[in-house]
Amino acid sequence: MSPMTKRPRLAVAAAPSRRIGHEEPFRVATEGDGARLLAHQEPDGQWAGGAFFPADFDGDAPDAPPGQPYTATTWTLATLREWGLDAAALAGTADLLEKNCRWEYDDLPFWDGEVDVCINAMTLTSGAWLGRDMSQLAAWFPAHQFADGGWNCEWVEGSTRSSFHSTINAVRGLLAYEELTGDGSVTASRHRGEEYLLVRRLRERLSTGEQVGPWTDVIVHPYRAPFTALKAIDHVTAAAVHDGIRPDLRAEGTIELVRAARQDDGRWLQGYHFPGAVWFPLDVPVGQPSKWVTFLAQRALDRWDAAA
Repeated sequence: MSPMTKRPRLAVAAAPSRRIGHEEPFRVATEGDGARLLAHQEPDGQWAGGAFFPADFDGDAPDAPPGQPYTATTWTLATLREWGLDAAALAGTADLLEKNCRWEYDDLPFWDGEVDVCINAMTLTSGAWLGRDMSQLAAWFPAHQFADGGWNCEWVEGSTRSSFHSTINAVRGLLAYEELTGDGSVTASRHRGEEYLLVRRLRERLSTGEQVGPWTDVIVHPYRAPFTALKAIDHVTAAAVHDGIRPDLRAEGTIELVRAARQDDGRWLQGYHFPGAVWFPLDVPVGQPSKWVTFLAQRALDRWDAAA
C-alpha cells in the first residue's frame, strides 16, 4: 500500500469495532484483570517503578529470569489500552508520568520517547490515548523511516535494513494514533510501512521468496513485540477499515493460515508463550482454547470477509 499506489475508497461492510462493546471500557476498570492491573499502579503513576523495565531489573544478573519482563509502565499501559479501558480511569496518570517517569535509555523524559521504534510506537499510542499532544513523537516516525519503507529498532546501532518486527509495531502505533487523534500527517508514512510488509506477503524475503522466519506463522496473544500472523492480519484488516478500502490481497496467505487454525468448535488455541515476568497470567497455557486469540482472529476474518 504505497502512497504512490492508487487506493480506491470503498463502502466496506460493517465489521466489528476495535472495542468490544460500549459498556466494556467502564467494566475493565472495575472487574477482572483490568482492575487487577490498575491495582498495581504506584502513587507516582508508574508500574514496577520503571518505564520499560522494572526498577529492580538486572538483565545481566546470573540468576535473571529468561525473557523480557512485562510489568513496567510501557507494557502495562499498552495492555490496558488494548483491553479497552476508558482513559478516564487513569485521570492524572499522564501528568504523573511526565513528572516521575524517565527512560532507562539516557534518562530521557517519558513522553518524549527514546530511540527504540517499538518502544516509541507504544508510547505514541499511550500518550494519545491519555490525551497528550504526541505530535512531536508522531513526526519522529517519518524522520526515522528507511528508504525501503520500514523501520528497525537497531538503527541507532547502524542498521540500515528494515525489520518485520519493528515495522509492524510502527504501523500499528501510527494507525492507533490516527484513530485516536484524527491526525493524518503520518498516514503516508504508515502506508509506506504497510507496503514494506505487504510486498513481502507478510512472510517472505523479497530477495528469495523464502519464509523470513517461523514466527510469521505464530498465532498468539498478548502480541508483545515480535511480528506474528495474528498481529499482522489484525493490523492489515483494521487499517483497511480505517482507510475505507479492501484489505490487500497480498495478506491472503496469512489470513487463510489463521482461518485454517480454527478448531472444530469455532475457537482458536493459544499458540505460544513469550517468556518474561508478568503481574499475573494474561491468557491460557499454550495449546488451550483462548478467548483472546479467538476474539482477535474472528474479528480479523470478519473484516476480511465483509470486504469480500
